[in-house]
Amino acid sequence: MDVSVIFVNYNTISLLKAAVDSVFEHTKNIQFEIIVVDNNSNDNSEIILKKHYGDKIRYMKLSENIGFGRANNKGMEIAKGRNILFLNPDTILLNNALKFLSDFLDHNENAGACGGNLYQKDLSPNFSFMRATPGFLTELNFLTKNFLFRVYFGKSYEFNFTEKPLKVAYVTGADMMVKASVLKETGGFDPDFFMYYEETELSNRINQKGYSIYSIPQAKIIHLEGGSFSCNVNGQERALKSRRIYMQKKYKNKVLIYLININYFFICLMGMAWYFTKKDKEKVGFWKYSIKNFNSI
Repeated sequence: MDVSVIFVNYNTISLLKAAVDSVFEHTKNIQFEIIVVDNNSNDNSEIILKKHYGDKIRYMKLSENIGFGRANNKGMEIAKGRNILFLNPDTILLNNALKFLSDFLDHNENAGACGGNLYQKDLSPNFSFMRATPGFLTELNFLTKNFLFRVYFGKSYEFNFTEKPLKVAYVTGADMMVKASVLKETGGFDPDFFMYYEETELSNRINQKGYSIYSIPQAKIIHLEGGSFSCNVNGQERALKSRRIYMQKKYKNKVLIYLININYFFICLMGMAWYFTKKDKEKVGFWKYSIKNFNSI
């Protein structure tokens, strides 16, 4: 088996079906399997998938929602592929992306993981990767609205505008393909993360083992960002907590303090901006929560 495609579903059956259809439609000249790990959804996904695909999909029903990374780990336990593609339900393949990604991993010994170029629904460039891992510089870059990275990395700091593979710090978890042998060596997703930053943390461990991570622009995928989860205050709070967990795992002492202070400064600025403009009550509520509870998240 060349590739195991793992989807994690949580009440996203309409999106998931479109994603699965795109895999079957565009994948050629490669052996693959599709595994759906269901986080205890109530969307009748098992019945619908069975009706439309029969035995073409391997379905794993969980008794509770254990989060994105841990659910993917469950899928890995039964995966047969030489390469494992973690693919979000809110994605749509535009071409034979599985083969482009898998062939690259097969022909590059130093490559541990890779991902394609992600696009918005209107086919405009979408966030696909980052050239640096979260840290002091990325916090500064965030405050400058990517000005620092545009200067240092050029145009391709989060989307590959070249026609060549590009070495990156990590690819987004929406379409992350990893060699099964590398996952066996490094371990799967860290269970401390419920959602967000788990792919970044895994990428760190892959890099620490001496493997590189690449962006493959030939693989083209639409990512309906946010479609597979609720973009509400709870989701944003969870992202902020995962950010804090990641920072604590990677950084120690003064470096961590600097990062937290910079991030806190940004939160205060954004909270004040949204408070005075009052254009988005939901975001105002989130930033108020962040400022009030920052030390506990």
